[in-house]
Amino acid sequence: MLSVCMATYNGAQTVARQLNSILPQLGAQDEVVIVDDRSTDDTVAVIKQTVATSDVHVRLSVNQVNQGPIKSFARALQQAQGDLVFLSDQDDIWFEDKVAQVVAAFQCQHADLIVHDGVVVDAKQQQIAASWNQYNHNQLPQSVTNNLLKNGYTGAMMAVSQRLLQYALPFPEQIEMHDQWLFLVAQRYHLKTVVLPQPLMKYVRHGDNVTGMQRRGLATMLRGRWRMWRAYRQLSDK
Repeated sequence: MLSVCMATYNGAQTVARQLNSILPQLGAQDEVVIVDDRSTDDTVAVIKQTVATSDVHVRLSVNQVNQGPIKSFARALQQAQGDLVFLSDQDDIWFEDKVAQVVAAFQCQHADLIVHDGVVVDAKQQQIAASWNQYNHNQLPQSVTNNLLKNGYTGAMMAVSQRLLQYALPFPEQIEMHDQWLFLVAQRYHLKTVVLPQPLMKYVRHGDNVTGMQRRGLATMLRGRWRMWRAYRQLSDK
């Protein structure tokens, strides 16, 4: 069984396109878990209309108050029942072989965390870069130290095992990035990480993205990294 976890917020213009790239790749035994973060546009209505005729089981819930992407993803991941769980943003476009490629890596390489590359496009789907990892200067795979200096693991391009989620959830309050946390947990418990070099989706950068666009001051960045390091060091030996 596969799960796709998506956090949405004011994504009425793009979420149907993304769901239509995902749903045909799933079977009736699979699920999509969507947590909407109190959108003020028609996101929820668009989701309901898009999934109405799908054979895939879709569970949609709405936060009572706006909580931000980390807590929204945490809520979705806590509901996921699949052996392999994909993370999805609301505004990207999956290639039609993404699920098959990632599932093959999960099964053949016994991976607990899989990350792949993406083609970077703008809002009109015009290509910006052929590789997100090169464009963003991601150095993969990474050590824990290098990851804390600059996280190269992008949640929208990740899938994780249910086993990894059992270690990673619930998310500590102090973490600043859920994708980085999943990588750090995998490293802490010696769970296998696999990096697929090929792009498996269009990664849409339009300036309004909820994740992947933050530019912070040095002091803010250092405080965030310190919090992540402390959370990592506090992981138990379970």
